[in-house]
Amino acid sequence: MSNTIVIFGASGDLTSRKLIPALYQLHAKGRLPTQTRIVGVSRSLFEHEQWRCSLRETTEKFAGKTFCSEMWDSFAPNIFYQPGDIQDADSFQKLASFLSEIEEGQPTGRVYYLSTMPQLYSVAIEQLGAAGLACEENGTRRVIIEKPFGTDLKTAKALNQSIHHVFDEEQIYRIDHYLGKETVQNIFALRFANSIFEPMWNRNFVDHIQITVAEEVVIGRRAGYYDTSGILRDMFQNHLLQLMMITAMEPPARYDATMVRDEKVKVLHAVRTMTGGDFATQTVRGQYEGYLKEEGVPAGSETATYAAIKLYCDNWRWRGVPFYLRSGKGMSCRTTQIVIQFKEVPHMMFGDKIRTPMGNRLVMQVQPAEGIQLHFETKVPDAGMKTRTSHLDFNFQDSIGGDAWPDAYQRLLLDAVQGDASLFARGDEVELAWGIIDPIIEAWKSPAAPPLLTYETGLWGPPEARQWMFDQKREWFDVCPVIH
Repeated sequence: MSNTIVIFGASGDLTSRKLIPALYQLHAKGRLPTQTRIVGVSRSLFEHEQWRCSLRETTEKFAGKTFCSEMWDSFAPNIFYQPGDIQDADSFQKLASFLSEIEEGQPTGRVYYLSTMPQLYSVAIEQLGAAGLACEENGTRRVIIEKPFGTDLKTAKALNQSIHHVFDEEQIYRIDHYLGKETVQNIFALRFANSIFEPMWNRNFVDHIQITVAEEVVIGRRAGYYDTSGILRDMFQNHLLQLMMITAMEPPARYDATMVRDEKVKVLHAVRTMTGGDFATQTVRGQYEGYLKEEGVPAGSETATYAAIKLYCDNWRWRGVPFYLRSGKGMSCRTTQIVIQFKEVPHMMFGDKIRTPMGNRLVMQVQPAEGIQLHFETKVPDAGMKTRTSHLDFNFQDSIGGDAWPDAYQRLLLDAVQGDASLFARGDEVELAWGIIDPIIEAWKSPAAPPLLTYETGLWGPPEARQWMFDQKREWFDVCPVIH
């Protein structure tokens, strides 16, 4: 069966910067199914060849050394353009006619990619249904929806209901590009393809888990979006909770979309509900110095650009093990990492004059220095029984070569075409995630809120966040990058 990928909002930055380069790379690797057409739809007026030329320039820029003129020439004839307005029903009728024309009446699977403003998601879905473009009589029909999927639980539920009027849940692919990263997928392999970790991956051996998504940049000119969103909506509801789910989930019977997502959802069901004083003692919020001077930020804004929260999963495996999630703008560096901090040894036999060893630590570096690092104790040569922390490193770039490193969208687009939803969020998963984050957002608007701390850019957030961990006899793993 042939395939058609229809990109709404095709004149936007995401299409030229990520989607088309990813599809080109899949074509170059021979992984894109034969007879795959790409149709761009937006209000801008382009002829087919005009849009192809524009995309050639941007793809050459973003594909870098892997770009090949001959390969592009074999890819470009499969790219088409159809002008259209998402809010205009007649545009969808014209699109339906154009798709029938290029597909020549053959059975064809279609993927509709909504690379538009989130406010247009429901409208686009409704128009697809009204034009008969969701009907599967002549092939599969799937829709990919970019984040943010709602701005809170109420809007996420409303969006789910709107989409379900047209598409079944099995047809809906809610994308989070973090799940397309090789290192995130490698967590599955690390946990479920190795027998040495499973016996220790639980409350008996793990003291706590840290998940950090730090960004070096500040908000710049994004105040219009960011000041109404804040760090919790921007990073926690999607990226951080996704990483937590994969880290904490039980092994599914098979690597199957339904089974994988069932196990992820169970983690969210197990997250302990915060009440009363929990919001002040188990969360930290901060704002970098200079945020109020950013262009477009209203005077006196209390939008958090940094947050740290402590969550518990009340299930058999993780009861009593805190999960520390943190993210911030204007941090020391750009890094995404998961730290499994194991417990200290129960008895130190080398005497109290020797330094107390740290518990072992497993660091999974998602970006930028993708890899895995294991910290363990070794003896210092010629120093009695003095110990030091040593480490073993695995670096993905060294193992496959820098030019071969795949972009997350390559995997996610190919999975959507092939009908594998394992790395996409399910409707109940999105709603449960909002159900965890919404109460924190509301509490931060109330007298139960912790103080809004300030911090200098280029550091690791508010100094009080470090003391918050010290008070719990723990400390943040503030190193970047850890793998070279």
